[in-house]
Amino acid sequence: MPRIPIALQLYSIREDAARDLPGVLQAVAKMGYEGVEFAGYYGHDAATLKQLLDDNGLPVAGAHVGIDTLLGDELERSVEFHRAIGNQYLIVPGLSKQYTESRDAWLRTADTMNQIAERLRPHGMHTGYHNHHTEFTPIDGELPWDTFFGNTSPEVIMQFDIGNALHGGGEAAPFLQRYPGRATTVHVKEYSQSNNKALIGEGDVPWQQIFGLCESIGGTKWYIVEQESYAYPPLECVDRCLQNLKAMGK
Repeated sequence: MPRIPIALQLYSIREDAARDLPGVLQAVAKMGYEGVEFAGYYGHDAATLKQLLDDNGLPVAGAHVGIDTLLGDELERSVEFHRAIGNQYLIVPGLSKQYTESRDAWLRTADTMNQIAERLRPHGMHTGYHNHHTEFTPIDGELPWDTFFGNTSPEVIMQFDIGNALHGGGEAAPFLQRYPGRATTVHVKEYSQSNNKALIGEGDVPWQQIFGLCESIGGTKWYIVEQESYAYPPLECVDRCLQNLKAMGK
């Protein structure tokens, strides 16, 4: 299959981006990242963001958005914004207790996300869900991850965060195999039991196994680097993460 490009989740360098988004995007492009995923827009409107992205040759690999922006009349406003910046992946990065407090709540959430996916379909856009670590603790004898993805349409993206899942005891491989074709975007994040500031390639994640699954059955369109702990300044950390991925052949 074609090579999977590597993007950066800008949350990794959020303080730098808040101070100087134009300079950060220029630096990220110079490092060799091929796209970015948003988690906030740092006070910029859609037209300004699109110009900044175009100036640096950076397409949008997705955005983390609150579920409230995808409900009711808010969805149309979200569609307009994301169309303007060139984004087709609207990923929910977490949910409040009402959506997750029981197996029944997860089933209702799955139904809600199916409805959102159906409303986005005519616009060529997709929604999805991004894990933390709690989705791998059973509720009523079933993992919330399985309750959710076992009851959502194949159109709902499984944005698997590798490091978060491993922190919760969730190995990536079984889920990539159980839900083939749904890992459209994957968060490439390290996890280490012995070093909480490990960069990609320095911890416990079996990267080559995961890359093999993403590139064979995952349906993966983007690898998205996310680094949330810092042994060096954040911009240096994400640069080192990218160089480590390149050293792995990515």
